[in-house]
Amino acid sequence: MKLLLNIIKKFKIIISILLLLIIIPFSGFTQNQNNFEISKNLDIYTTLFKELNINYVDEISSGELMETGIDAMLKSLDPYTIFIPESEVEDYRFITTGQYGGIGALIHKQGDYIVISEPYKDMPAYKAGLKAGDKILKIDNKPLKGKKSSEISTILKGQPGTTIKILIERYDNPEPIEKEITREVIKIDNISYYGMLNNHIGYIKLSSFTQKAGKEVKDAFIDLKNNNDLKGIILDLRNNGGGLLHEAVNISNIYIEKGQLIVSTKGKLNNKNKSYRTLYSPADINIPIVILVNNSSASASEIVAGAMQDLDRGVVIGQKTFGKGLVQNVVPISYNSQAKITVAKYYIPSSRCIQAIDYSHKDENGISEKIPDSLITAFQTKNGRTVYDGGGIEPDIVIEPPKYSNITLSLLTNYLIFDYGTKFHKEHPEIDTPDKFQITNAIYEDFLSFISDKDYEYTTESEETLKKLQKATKNEKYFNAIKPEFEALEKKIMHNKKEDIKKSEEEIKKFLKIEIVSRYYYQKGRIITSFSDDPEIEKAIEVLDNSPEYYAILNGTNKENTNNKE
Repeated sequence: MKLLLNIIKKFKIIISILLLLIIIPFSGFTQNQNNFEISKNLDIYTTLFKELNINYVDEISSGELMETGIDAMLKSLDPYTIFIPESEVEDYRFITTGQYGGIGALIHKQGDYIVISEPYKDMPAYKAGLKAGDKILKIDNKPLKGKKSSEISTILKGQPGTTIKILIERYDNPEPIEKEITREVIKIDNISYYGMLNNHIGYIKLSSFTQKAGKEVKDAFIDLKNNNDLKGIILDLRNNGGGLLHEAVNISNIYIEKGQLIVSTKGKLNNKNKSYRTLYSPADINIPIVILVNNSSASASEIVAGAMQDLDRGVVIGQKTFGKGLVQNVVPISYNSQAKITVAKYYIPSSRCIQAIDYSHKDENGISEKIPDSLITAFQTKNGRTVYDGGGIEPDIVIEPPKYSNITLSLLTNYLIFDYGTKFHKEHPEIDTPDKFQITNAIYEDFLSFISDKDYEYTTESEETLKKLQKATKNEKYFNAIKPEFEALEKKIMHNKKEDIKKSEEEIKKFLKIEIVSRYYYQKGRIITSFSDDPEIEKAIEVLDNSPEYYAILNGTNKENTNNKE
């Protein structure tokens, strides 16, 4: 028996050696074959590029052609793997640091010209006296009619300390006005606003995850806690597209004990497989927290919301998040350019990845597919609640987003509410504070008078449905038989602007109020005045004021407010 065991043992060793002898040459062959494929295709690409440059009938821009080729190649992967030419490195730096050289103003295109949407308070545009509604006619004597917003944005940005001359047209001003503005380092705060919503509920609006976001949130929280009878906190991550991963960990660390896993990354290379844990003593591990999210909350926002949910540290309220579970690294490329490459996927504490789209698989039209329900997996939070991967963070309490009427959307997209804000600001030197200002009947009537001769066409939902019915009946040869009845119905449901404005008065007033307040109190005023008509904040306050409901949600015993799939 002993002899037999020794023979078997030796046989296993011989088999192992043979396998190694087979695998090593094969793996080397595979690598060599891969290298050959790369070399071959690069040669084809450069030869084709050379022939195009020599023989193509028209003059070509070699730089633009090459960039088009690069963009097309990267587009076949995922939307986050991108090439950053030297000319756009400054824009990318703004995404990661929150700062750039410029004048400090939001802009938008309106007709043939670019218009100032809002100057940032205390920044160069503001100091020079630029106002929302100012139409930019020229920059350094160069006419700008027909230019895109991106083109003007590039011109406005530049080295801090340099100056530009801007010629503007201002509402109700007979002559153009020239402003000389000195560019500065523009730093956009991660926190748009923080303060108390009532005597005991605090609020922090986080707009980005650039450098020092964790410190800024912690400082804001400590300030609220030290100077108020703070019983609960709302962290608002709505419309926050994310940013730096380590700042998401730092923000989670404010409310979660030291040493806790917040997120891990897994990639093709071993050095991309990392675990990120909280490193510091938390500021408060007991205070009740609500995290607000929507479908524009992505990446780092989803790490924070997901970690809070997985660890049962806070209640998530709002709409399902975007579903971006991919990690990018920036790699330097030749000639001061860069590439942002997806190198890993991230996984939150329950071990789920919330990536919603599988970019490695595309349908027959070349469109990337969403993760199918059949591949979605159930996971458990710290307290045993069921959560799922493959589609963003599902809130603990879902609040349906508001649906606005077509007339309201038309007034917004045609900038009529914006233009009325410009008119109002010109005629009223001051207004009440953001929390007290209201759109009176007199203001609303003045607005209706302002838009009475303006063009703002729109189609109602009923009209859209009727168009579809007409198309279907014509395709099926029924239309002639029902034509009289159809025309009578069409006449009855044709929209009446006066009636529609009356029906949508409250929502139109809401947007008027926000627009007007922003002219006097800027971004912070815009946020404060929105509190009075925000169903998610209203629900957050309700949950924080009701301790049994709050802890029942986290323990999974509140069936009414859980949104687990059956």
